[in-house]
Amino acid sequence: MFDLKGKVAIVTGGNRGIGLGMARGLARAGARVVVAARDEEKSAAAVRELGGDTLALGVDVSSEQSVNALIAQAVQRCGRIDILVNNAGINIRKPVQDLSLDEWRTVMDTNLTSAFLCSRAVYPHLKQAGGGKIINIGSMMSIFGASFVGPYAASKGGLVQLTKALATAWAGDGIQVNAILPGWIDTDLTAAAKKQIEGLNERVLARTPAGRWGNPGDFAGIAVFLASAASDFVTGAAIPVDGGYASQG
Repeated sequence: MFDLKGKVAIVTGGNRGIGLGMARGLARAGARVVVAARDEEKSAAAVRELGGDTLALGVDVSSEQSVNALIAQAVQRCGRIDILVNNAGINIRKPVQDLSLDEWRTVMDTNLTSAFLCSRAVYPHLKQAGGGKIINIGSMMSIFGASFVGPYAASKGGLVQLTKALATAWAGDGIQVNAILPGWIDTDLTAAAKKQIEGLNERVLARTPAGRWGNPGDFAGIAVFLASAASDFVTGAAIPVDGGYASQG
């Protein structure tokens, strides 16, 4: 039920952090993973770690042309696509009044528009194969507000609604579309937040029932579940992976 042998999975931003954590899980379950990212050095390191027939392809997820080229190359090199993980994302932490329009658009294009572009480009290949899986990486900021993540929260909230729209639109094609909502996870992005936001570490630990920050390895299992036949009747869901953070009042 959880076997992904013979499947091909594209993971955008799959060369570090949560993306790499999911790529590890997918590879261990038997999938051929395509690491899609801009940093060639980090992608090469990810390929060496994942081993097998893992493939690295460059992409600018905010560019329609680059995304279309990525999908075409993946199909040409691997013969098929079964799973898409829309994980690539950035954050710019500023009070909303201090954001420039270009900064707003950069976050929205990287976090939200990219998921639309990648999903639209992969759709005909999933449909032709008789079905497939799309996994969007949202955030607990889809649920909560915070003063310092205006465009990030807006993009991740939009991603949850895009997930529901695609799930309903493509269910008849055998395509399940779901979102994962990470809580506070130890990554390069949150390492900067710990330095910038006084008391953040202490507040996260105090509110998280699990008593710790998450780590990229915590996403291997949920990625395999949502990419496999085990989740064939799960679609349009937004699943927190946060150590219970969202359950606290």
